[in-house]
Parts: sequence; C-alpha cells; structure tokens
Amino acid sequence: MVAFKGVWTQSFWKAVSAEFLGTLIFVLLGLGSTISWTSADSSQPADLVLISLCFGYGIVTMVHCFGHISGAHINPAVTIALVCTRKLTLAKSVFYIIAQCLGAILGAGLLYLITPNDISGNLGVTMINERLSIGHGLLIELIITFQLVFTISASCDPKNKDRLPALAIGISVVFGHLFAINYTGASMNPARSLGPAVIMWKWDNHWIYCIVPIIGAICAGAAYNYIYCPDADFKQHLKEALKKAKQKTNGKYIEVGDNRSQVDTDDLILKSGTIHVIDIEQGEGKKGKDSASEILSTV
Repeated sequence: MVAFKGVWTQSFWKAVSAEFLGTLIFVLLGLGSTISWTSADSSQPADLVLISLCFGYGIVTMVHCFGHISGAHINPAVTIALVCTRKLTLAKSVFYIIAQCLGAILGAGLLYLITPNDISGNLGVTMINERLSIGHGLLIELIITFQLVFTISASCDPKNKDRLPALAIGISVVFGHLFAINYTGASMNPARSLGPAVIMWKWDNHWIYCIVPIIGAICAGAAYNYIYCPDADFKQHLKEALKKAKQKTNGKYIEVGDNRSQVDTDDLILKSGTIHVIDIEQGEGKKGKDSASEILSTV
C-alpha cells in the first residue's frame, strides 16, 4: 500500500476533482468551437483559426485556474509522461486519468444536449482525413503531441529563466491545431478524443488517438529530461534503478524504488504549479537534501 501513500487525503481529492472539472470545461467549450452555425452543411467544420484559438485559450485559462491545485494536466498523455519521468506516482495517475476521461465524456454530453441536432454534426470527433493513410495520421499525432509535451517540459523547468508556462503551453496547442486540424483533427489528448467518440459512438481509427499521443508524450518527456536538460541526480538514480532491475535477491527482483524516500501524504500533489520530489542521500550520519523540480502540465 506504499504506492497509495498520499492518495487518501483531502488535498489529493481536490486535485482529482480539479482535473475532472478542468477537462469538462475544456472539452465542452473546445468542442463547441467546432460546430458550424452558419453553414448549411453541418458536416463542414467551423473556422480553423477559431477552433485553434478556442482550444489554445482554453488551455491557458485552465492552467491559470487549476495549475496550483492539480497541475492542470487536462490530458492523460501528459499525466503518463509525468509518471514515466518520476514526477507523479502511478497510483495517483490512475485517479487523474479516470477523472480526465469522465470529465471529457460529460463535457461532450452536455454539449450534445444543448446543441440543436441539425447543426451538431459529428460534435468534433477526431478523424483522419480521407486523403491520408493511417500511417500519416499516426505520424502527425505523434509529432504534434511531442511538441506539446516538450513545450510543457521546457516552459515549466525551473532552470528556464524566461518562462510563462500557461501562455507557452496555450500557444503550443494553437500551433498544433493550426497545422493538424485538416489532417487528423489535432487531438494531442486521448480524453479530448474519447469524449465525443463516446457520445456520438464513432470509433473509426480511434486507437490512434488513444495510443499515439501517449507515445509522443513519453518520447518528449524522456527527450527533455534525459537528453536536452537532464537532472544529474535523476540520471544517476536511473542508472542505479536499471542496474538493480537486472539483479535478483532470494528469487525476487529488487524493488527499483527501495532506495528512494516516500514523501508523506501530499508528496507528489502539485502545489502552486510545483511537484516536489525528495531525494535522500544514503550514508551513515548524512542527512538528505531536498531538491524540488517544477512542472506545470496540461492538455
């Protein structure tokens, strides 16, 4: 049960509810921008710039509102990338992802209820352009999600002195949408695609929007944290973890996290846009040093 340490706290459930509410608002308003009220053919999408700005400004707003409460991930791919870079525990990420998916489904459902049937169209369901192959769609979603999560990592890095996380992340979302709407619908977010897919029950090539953004997010997080701007202590711990994972003790593999401290209750809850990871230097008579690494995440 050590993995669930810090889960049963009031502050954590506030963070989970913030992810639910933030994703609900983001999906509801973002999908609303895809509906065309002026075109006689409701299947035609609204203005590309309008959609891009709505999703981008939506992220800026949600990060500003919920960043200090939950980190404002609003995106399962971002949450999983943080788990892979050891900035969030696996147990906590499960609750985050469930909240994000439920929020997206409810947001899409509310939009469906308040929108006239003759203009709702496909409710912003993400689909690959019929002129493209599945491979093209896969590559595009991988690229735009990579640039989004790389932007998140860079803009929230405390070593980056010139940073405005909310604005930078929002511009990154606009950037991805302006390029990819006509190609794949520019998802970058499994929850954003899941919501309308459930409500409209359209699942054409949906696996791409579930799996590929996660792969792109993990690659971006790994590239930034391990290659372009690595943390020396984290890099050393990774080497030790990989070495110990190959060793056996009494027929069982050694736990990778055995030499890491588990922070009490609110150990990895994002506070004021910051995740605190505590490293303990091993050795007799030595006290550990606390090192805080900051990240603020979204979409």
